[in-house]
Amino acid sequence: MDNSFLHTKRLLLVDDEQELLKMVSDILKDAGFETVLTAMTVKEAILTAKEETPDLIVLDVMLPDGDGFSLMQHFRTFTNVPIIFLTAKDEAADKLSGLGLGADD
Repeated sequence: MDNSFLHTKRLLLVDDEQELLKMVSDILKDAGFETVLTAMTVKEAILTAKEETPDLIVLDVMLPDGDGFSLMQHFRTFTNVPIIFLTAKDEAADKLSGLGLGADD
């Protein structure tokens, strides 16, 4: 199956850990994705999402200036882009909260 159309999509990664952002970004670029945007704070994520209009957002739950759940709700005020949570938190309540708010995975 040819997935090359995916490589033209714009991805936004939001996480406060620089090393993780670099690692995931490098993996996606090695896989052929051309545009991988990154943000480390809620404020930066909102600005980037509004300016760059990503096709997918990968979002951490814990950020230095807020939380991913609130950020996702804010994103939903101006975009319906798919959102996936990527987090080290492993509690079922957190997973259900994200999915209950409308996360795609």
